[in-house]
Amino acid sequence: MAEEEPKPLNYIPEVILKKRKNNEEWAIRRKQQLEQRVKRLKSDNFVIKKPEQFIREYRDREMDLVQMKNRKKQHIRSGVIPDSKLLFVIRIGGKNDMHPNTRKVLYSLRLRRVFNGVFLKANGRIMEILKKVEPYITYGYPNLKSVKDLIYKKGVAKFEKQRVPLTDNNIVEQALGQFNIICLEDIVNEITNVGPHFQEVSSFLCPFTLNKPVKALQGKRRRYKDGGDSGNREDDINELLRKMN
Repeated sequence: MAEEEPKPLNYIPEVILKKRKNNEEWAIRRKQQLEQRVKRLKSDNFVIKKPEQFIREYRDREMDLVQMKNRKKQHIRSGVIPDSKLLFVIRIGGKNDMHPNTRKVLYSLRLRRVFNGVFLKANGRIMEILKKVEPYITYGYPNLKSVKDLIYKKGVAKFEKQRVPLTDNNIVEQALGQFNIICLEDIVNEITNVGPHFQEVSSFLCPFTLNKPVKALQGKRRRYKDGGDSGNREDDINELLRKMN
């Protein structure tokens, strides 16, 4: 009996094989995307906003702008003069209901995140700026102990375009040596006394990232002296810094 000849294998061009593989990969990716989309829709964190909510948010932002302008006018009429040359300002409000102009003012103060804090030199211009964004910040007059604790515990500097913890006096000397500021103690003195190179030292320091206090800053936009959280705390800022440092 003669042996059967083997049947020739079907030849499939390489182009078709590649195309088939690409189609399979695309189908898998598409399936994964659909699954993720369904998962997001079912998630409790995903909320579809109603048109009324968009209208309400727009009105709130516009109201925030109007109130900011009114606060500025009130400040000009009152002519408030700060009791101290040194201020420490903390951002306590988020982006909800915030007008873009308000956010721009906060960014100009380097307060980009909630619980960021910065040292500022108190003058008429700065007080006018703080008045504009008063519902979103709290500030006051830090003492020597508060300044020292902030710089030694949470001090971070911008050096050679990088964020560097203030743990080495060599970094201070390289960055500020031209101003005769060569160690952390010199930074503390310059900030506390609002010295001639306060601006250079303040710019060298990155905004401080503070801890969220346990029983403070409950989100009340009323002024501190009226029982809220925002505005000028004067010397009471030191007690708040003790809880957040």
